[in-house]
Formats: sequence, C-alpha cells, structure tokens
Amino acid sequence: MTLPYGYVVALDRHTRVLDGGRALLGGYPTRLMRLTPRARRLPSARTLRVRDRAGAVLADRLLDTGIAHPVVTALPPVPDTANGGAPVCSYVIPVRDRPEQLDRLLVSIRASTDDPVIVVDDASHHPDRVLAVAARHGARVIPLADNLGPAGARNAGLREVTTPYVACVDSDVVLAPDTVPTLLRHFADPGVVMSVPRITGLPGVGSDRWLGRYESARSSLDLGSHPAAVRPGTPVSWVPSACMVLRTEALAGAGGFDATMRVGEDVDLCWRLTAAGGRIRYEPSVQAAHEHRVDLADWFRRKAVYGTGAHPLARRHPGNIAPAVLAPWGAALLVALLAQRRWSLPVAGGVAAVATARNAVRLKGIERPLWHAARLTGLGTVSAVTQGAALLTRHWWPLTVVGCVASRRLRRATAVAAVTDIALESLERRSAPTRLDPVRYAAARRLDDLAYGSGVWLSALKGRSTAALRPRIARTRRNEKRA
Repeated sequence: MTLPYGYVVALDRHTRVLDGGRALLGGYPTRLMRLTPRARRLPSARTLRVRDRAGAVLADRLLDTGIAHPVVTALPPVPDTANGGAPVCSYVIPVRDRPEQLDRLLVSIRASTDDPVIVVDDASHHPDRVLAVAARHGARVIPLADNLGPAGARNAGLREVTTPYVACVDSDVVLAPDTVPTLLRHFADPGVVMSVPRITGLPGVGSDRWLGRYESARSSLDLGSHPAAVRPGTPVSWVPSACMVLRTEALAGAGGFDATMRVGEDVDLCWRLTAAGGRIRYEPSVQAAHEHRVDLADWFRRKAVYGTGAHPLARRHPGNIAPAVLAPWGAALLVALLAQRRWSLPVAGGVAAVATARNAVRLKGIERPLWHAARLTGLGTVSAVTQGAALLTRHWWPLTVVGCVASRRLRRATAVAAVTDIALESLERRSAPTRLDPVRYAAARRLDDLAYGSGVWLSALKGRSTAALRPRIARTRRNEKRA
C-alpha cells in the first residue's frame, strides 16, 4: 500500500532535526533516523509532501515510527457519495433508553449529513421512546431482545452497514459538523483502519461543578491536544469507542468488537487492528463532546468499571497491559530513589550517567551527541518517576496503604509521589480549558486513582492473576533507521 501523491506529513513536535537535516531524532520508542542524500532533499520546513515514490516511502516510514503525523487539513476530503451516488459512511449508535441524549446526537448528525444512521436499541425498558426519536430523524432502528452491551450492540448494527466507512458513536456524544468529514480524510492513507477525534466535555448540568471541571481537565477519554499514531507502548496506546470512524472492511476482517467484553472492548479492538498491521490516527483538531458523569457516586463507579477491564485485556494482550513500562536503567533509578538511603542519590546519578553514556554511543556521528543523550536521559527519568508515582498511588494503592502503616520511608515516598504526580500533571495540562484549584484537583485525582485501582484489583482477584499489576521491563534495542 502506497501513500498517494499530494499526501502531506509534518514532523512531530518532539522530533529533532540534526546535522543540518542529515538525521532525525524522535518517535516512540525514540530512534535515530539517518537520511540518505536523496531523502534529505525531500522534507521542507518540517513538512513533506509526497511527489514521487521516494517521498511516499519516506513519509510512510516517518508515519510508522511516529516521527511525523499527517497534516489532516492538507489531505483530500472524502466525497459525500461513491460511484453511483451511494453514501460512503454510515453511523451506528448503540443505545439503551436515553431518548433525550439520542435526540441530541441525531440533531448534531443531521445538521451536516443525510448519511444512513442505524440505531441499535439494546433492550431498552421503553423502546417506543427510542423508536420515536429515531423515526423523527430518519434513522433505522434495530431492536435487540436481550441486552448485549455496547460491543454486541455495535456488532448488530455493523452487520447492516454497506458503506466503505462507518462511524460508531455513543448516544451521550454530540458531534460538530466537521468531525466525521475531517476524520474521513485520514483514510487517504490506505493503511489507516480507524481515526478518532478528541473527546471533550459537553457543557451542561453539573459541568461547572468541581467534579465536572475535573473531568473537563482530565477525563479518562481525553487523550490530549496533540495528534498521534495509536499503538501499544506509546503515549496514545488506545482510543475510546465514544466516537470512532473505521474502514468497514478492516473492521469486518477483525471480527468486529469482542461482544464478550462489557468494558475495554475499544482497547481490545485497537490492539487487534494494530497487531494486524493497521494504522489508527488520533486527530485532536476535531472534537466529539461527551456528557461526563458529574455525580460523585456514579462517577466513582464508572472509574472502577474502567479498571475491571484490566484482567480481560491482560489475558488477551499480555504484552500491552502492564501498568508501567520501564527501561532497565529507569527501573534501577526508581528503586534507588525509593530506597531513600544515603547512597540513593549517588547511585541514581550514576545510573543516569551510564544511561547517558550509552545513549551518546548510539548517537555517535551526529552533532552534540552528549547533549542529545542527556536530554533523552532526562525525559526517561521523568517518565520513570511519573510511572513510579502512578504505581504507588493508582495501580498498587492497596499495597501502598498496607506498607505505609509499617514503613515511614514508604509514607514519605507516597507523599512525594502524590505531590509530584499533581505537579507534573499541572504542567502538562496548563492549557486545559477548565481548571480547578490545586487542592480540589488533587482530591479528585486521588479519588480517580482509588476508583480505577480498585477495579484493577477486583479484576485481578476475580481472574486469579497478577498480570495486570506487573510492570514490564523493556529491553533496550538499537533504534536506528536509515531512509
């Protein structure tokens, strides 16, 4: 599969151009890509437009490594209709009751398109209300006698789809007019099987309260403001099913959603599609507004439910679900800091120095290799500390509570982890549209961790497995490419 002429990619914001354009440093995991003399002439001002086969090969490799991302505004729009005037995209909406939310969603869809809409009534208590709303907007209804859950309901609708693309949208979402058309542009790349928007908070009742504002700033469904390739082990390793546009053929080839999963089915689908070689694009330039839960009890239960998906995912994808993924040197640095002995800082510094030296060797031949190596070590240190803090306060919190009763050092480490966690998140999300004061943000964050961690432990105990609780040590490889 070759990228079409005119396809445009731009270097990721973290990608460094080295040696006057002779090499690129970036991607996930970070790698050094040395460019051949011919390839060096292709990029211009951190962008590359495919004009020939050499440009297509280079752009494809940049996308594969995460060094660059598509410029969606420069990609061609998908025509509203295929040959013969048939529509190119259908909508599948699973719903159980919620007629008001369904009406709100259908209004937003019909504001921009007349594409087919399939509403799957997942055994509603009042199916007549769902049917009336769907009829008012010209949507087809597929009634289910038994409640199958979101995955099973989507599959029932997908079996009726005849268009090349399908948008799966939850009933508590509102779409902007440009959301789906923009996401469809990504399918100009024949390797793309799914594209998703950023999930933001829907203004409404309770959204201005402290929990609503926390969700606006740090929803579990909001994956940030930067475009990304979705792959396990990267900053955006999965995407939520609240709104996703898929290539129908690829979805059918994957067997659709796993109907046995009531939670985590979106993560499972993402990982199955990427394992099969498909590309998934996260496109935050367009949004889908989601009605977040703002009642404390309801919100807490939902966060715990998210956690219960950990063990089923660990059973299906054992290499992807680890609560932390650490390089050997990062794990050693973290252990040294947690020990809180006189030797801890010198040992941690020595580990960082060795890691920097090894990175410098890998970067040999470029300008200022030691400086770039030190930068990579610094980023790795922040990542290790962040993941260690999450283990103490989120994934392992029951063990942390028990340990804090007996260990002063662990109490001190946990307090530092909690403060560090909030400080780093505040820096990362300082541009969030809605903010809380640090005290209420910290309280909501800890409740979030408590709920999610409880769900993880419940699933681990039920499955009699610690797979979802065990960190993974990622062995260092020589990540160098030539293009």
